[in-house]
Amino acid sequence: MKATHDILIETKRALPALAASGEKKNAALKAIASRLIDEKDVILQANALDVEAAKERLGDVMIDRLTLTEARIEGMSQGVLDVAALADPEGRVLRRIERPNGIVIEKTSVPLGVVSIIYESRPNVTSDAAVLALKSGNAVVLRGGREAFRSNQAIVNAIHHGLEDAGLPPELVGFIEDTDHRSADEIMNAVGLVDMLIPRGGAGLIRRCVENALVPCIHTGTGICHVYVDAAADQEKALNIIENAKTSRPSVCNAEEALLVHKDAAESFLPKLKERLVDQRVDRGLVPVELRLDKRAAAIIDGTPAGELDFDTEFLDYILAVAVVDDVDAAIEHIGLHSTGHSESIITEDPEAAAKFTSLVDSAAVYVNVSTRFTDGGEFGLGCEMGISTQKLHARGPMGLEELNTYKYIIRGDGQIR
Repeated sequence: MKATHDILIETKRALPALAASGEKKNAALKAIASRLIDEKDVILQANALDVEAAKERLGDVMIDRLTLTEARIEGMSQGVLDVAALADPEGRVLRRIERPNGIVIEKTSVPLGVVSIIYESRPNVTSDAAVLALKSGNAVVLRGGREAFRSNQAIVNAIHHGLEDAGLPPELVGFIEDTDHRSADEIMNAVGLVDMLIPRGGAGLIRRCVENALVPCIHTGTGICHVYVDAAADQEKALNIIENAKTSRPSVCNAEEALLVHKDAAESFLPKLKERLVDQRVDRGLVPVELRLDKRAAAIIDGTPAGELDFDTEFLDYILAVAVVDDVDAAIEHIGLHSTGHSESIITEDPEAAAKFTSLVDSAAVYVNVSTRFTDGGEFGLGCEMGISTQKLHARGPMGLEELNTYKYIIRGDGQIR
C-alpha cells in the first residue's frame, strides 16, 4: 500500500502536465468516458463485492447509494462527456480594466492547483470529482470510504487508463489506498500539497474536516431540506413535489426531510399527504414514509409524535418531519432555526408569498413550486458536481467547473512606474 504522503507528492508533481490545451483535456475526458464503458464489467464485479460486504452494516437505503448498475455506469460515462462539452473556465478573463496611465488589468480565471475530496459510500463521486478537476485544470486526490474501496479502485483504474490513452500522467488523479482515519488527517494537514479540501458525506465527516483541516476546506452541506405548503398552494402539485422530494432517492442530501404546512391548508392537505405517502405506498408494495408529526399535525392525522431532534435531523431514509405553521413568516422563521442552508421549496400560487420566501430564506437553493431534488450539478447544467457547498465564501450550491477555479490579476503595460 502506497503511503498517503507519497501519493500527495506524486499528484503535486504531475500538475504541470495539465498546462494543456482545452482540446487535450477534452480528449482525456473522452478517453475516460470510453474506458468506463470498456471496463464496466470489472467495475461491476468490484462493486458487487463491496455491496455484499456492506449488507451486514448498512440498511437498504444506504446500500442503494453504494450500488452500481450498468445504467449507472453509463450515466457516469455520459456525465464525463457532458463535462467535456462545457466551456473551459481556465484562462477566461472575468474583468478587464484600462487605467488612465495605460496599464491594462485582467482578472483571469485560473485553477486552484491540487484539489482533494474525502467522501463516503457513493462510487459515482470518484469519476465526477476526477473529471471536474481535470477539465478545470486541477489535479485531484481522491479518498473514498472503506465500504466502496473496491469500486473506487476499479473506477480510478479506468480513469488512469483513459489518461494514459490521452498521453497524460495517471498521477494527475491520486487515489488514497489507506482508508484509516490517519489518511484523512494527513490530507487535512497537507499544507503546500493540497490547495482545497472538499468533504462529501455525513455530518460527522464534514464537521471533522471543517474543524480540523489546516488546508482550505469547503463546508459542504448535510441537507435538512424543507418544503413549505402555503395556503395558496395547488395541493395536487404539492403532493407530487413532496412525493418526489422525499421518496425518489431518500439517501441523498437534496431529499426533503421536513414539511411545513400552512394552518389554513392543513385540515384538507394532511389527510391527502398520509394517503399518498403512507397508504398508497403500502398498497403498491413500496416502503411507506414514517410521518413524524408535531402536535398540530398529530391532531389531524395519525403518525409518530415528533421528537425533540426530528426537525434537526437528516434522516436519509423514508422518514419525514411534519409541522403546521401559522403563515409564510412562521415557515421562514422555522427554516431559519432548523435548516442546514442547503435547499428549501415553497409550494404556492401566491406571487407575494413566493417573493417573500425567496427573498428571506437564506439557503443555497430556494425553489418555487419545484422539488428540492434538482439541487444537483447535472440538473443545474454543470455536467456533474464536486459537492454542494452550504457556505457563502468562494462557492455556494452545486460546485462545478467555475467553483474549482480561483483568479489572479494579469497586468500589462509599457514601462509605467509609480
